[in-house]
Amino acid sequence: MEQEELIMSEEKNGLGSIRIADDVVRIIAGMAAAEVPGVVGMSSGVVGGIAEKLGRKNLSKGVKVEVGEKEAAVDIFIVVEYGSSIPEVAAKIQDAVKGAVEKMTGLTVVEINVNVQGVAFANELNEEDNRVK
Repeated sequence: MEQEELIMSEEKNGLGSIRIADDVVRIIAGMAAAEVPGVVGMSSGVVGGIAEKLGRKNLSKGVKVEVGEKEAAVDIFIVVEYGSSIPEVAAKIQDAVKGAVEKMTGLTVVEINVNVQGVAFANELNEEDNRVK
């Protein structure tokens, strides 16, 4: 049963089968969203949740996927930079995620919901950068 939850998509060809885990789709979507200007973090999806800055270890945070045999739907929860046009950022995320997921997995992305959970101000971003590392 656990294996069924991990397998997102399975394709059979003459040489065997190809399996793609849900986490792979989450990471692809998270990486695509991270490249969009105006996105400063991902949120857990809970309104009061703590947003985290994008980084390699948390690329799937704030990304939920629902997949079928040939189609996928993606929900992304983000924090945008103050001054960015939210509709433009959201549209660019939808384009980037759709292109990346379809190109890398072969699935058809039928829906991408972008949920803006907060706005980060410049002084908040600078404070985090100045912390001891």
